[in-house]
Amino acid sequence: MTQRERYGLIGAGSRAGMYIGAMSGTVLGAERVPEVAELVAWSDVNPGRLGVYEREVVAAGHPAPARYAVDDLERMIADERLDRVVITTPDFTHAEFIVRALRAGADVVVEKPLTIDAESVRRIGAAIAETGREVITTFNYRYSPRNSTLRRVIAEGRIGQVTSVHFEWALDTVHGADYFRRWHRDKANSGGLFIHKASHHFDLVNWWIGAAPVRVFASGGLRFYGAENAAARGLGDRPSRGTGAGEAGGPFSLDLAADARLTELYLDQEHHDGYLRDRDVFDDGITIEDNLAALVDYDSGATLSYSLNAHAPWEGYRVTVNGTEGRAELEVVERGAVLIGEDGRVVVDPSMHPDHSPVDEVRPDSERLVLQRHWEGAQVVPIPEGIGSHGGGDAYLLQHLFDRVTDDAPLGRVAGYADGVRAVSVGIAGNRSLETGEPVRIADLDLGV
Repeated sequence: MTQRERYGLIGAGSRAGMYIGAMSGTVLGAERVPEVAELVAWSDVNPGRLGVYEREVVAAGHPAPARYAVDDLERMIADERLDRVVITTPDFTHAEFIVRALRAGADVVVEKPLTIDAESVRRIGAAIAETGREVITTFNYRYSPRNSTLRRVIAEGRIGQVTSVHFEWALDTVHGADYFRRWHRDKANSGGLFIHKASHHFDLVNWWIGAAPVRVFASGGLRFYGAENAAARGLGDRPSRGTGAGEAGGPFSLDLAADARLTELYLDQEHHDGYLRDRDVFDDGITIEDNLAALVDYDSGATLSYSLNAHAPWEGYRVTVNGTEGRAELEVVERGAVLIGEDGRVVVDPSMHPDHSPVDEVRPDSERLVLQRHWEGAQVVPIPEGIGSHGGGDAYLLQHLFDRVTDDAPLGRVAGYADGVRAVSVGIAGNRSLETGEPVRIADLDLGV
């Protein structure tokens, strides 16, 4: 048996659960992970959340990882002889923890996005050059079978050379609203949805067409959430928090007490650090956009037209890839409708409820990939079944990640450091374009790739 690698983790929020569960053997499709990876240490600013996960790890038959203060990252790496550190902290902290971990002697796995601005990318690149260590950004959407199948269709040349891509992503009033009540609502924390959310989407396009982005022109704004929009629509006064708000908060009010997982990870832990998970989406001070659009030019000559809406009545995405020999169209409906109960509220955290899906007979949850070559009839391309959440991609990602797979031909799903940089480069350039009203060349950002 191969000796297990020793892992540490920083950040014990909801997303950390996937990695902790994988190393405990409790994540669907990741049963082999404990054979190659051992979680031996962790850190979070909130000891209560560590306590929640500690009980689950012990219940799964594993020893509790050693606790360290966030300021003691270097000591954690040295004392516990860590091979890798998994970082699942808020986006604006990624660069600091990545650089510190690399210089302390560990490789890094970081949740997307890699980081939120150009200066942070340059700091990470310098640390990699200095230490020779590895940084992996996890892009689980690459592993979703529907996305992998589209990649295969393009890579096999079935539509010829790609000339353009249209990509529309709709976040519904369940999922989309959630970014406006958490720490993501402050652009200084998340880089906005161009970085935090759309880096997933830009990575998919970069990977699908095998090309690098070179220029971005963007438009967007806060047009639905926030205090000014609420006032313009006459929504009136609302409680500053969702918990216990009842009808006064309406369907955008999140009741943490109504969900056992949200209660134990967040509501019960507020006294430790003061973090509020259920802020009003129509507050003052929201600085991120809820509608975004971008034109992106690629070094291959292809152009991407992209749009993101964070207040749609359904959730999913549509992708059209045009080529010199035909066209491929992928449509995914992840939730056909957002429904509210008799009390006027909905449960607002789909990441905690991946199987939750209201029934919509007109727009049912579905996925469909259609290929049509010039002068031929359209055909539906079969999509294999996936395992687990994020479109069936998480389990495959975890196996590749913990097995340190580097060769995934012909799909090439394994993402390296350069892929992480290219994914955020579009959002960084997009944010600059929003500020200046001008197109931005990615080379001018000096990101090092």
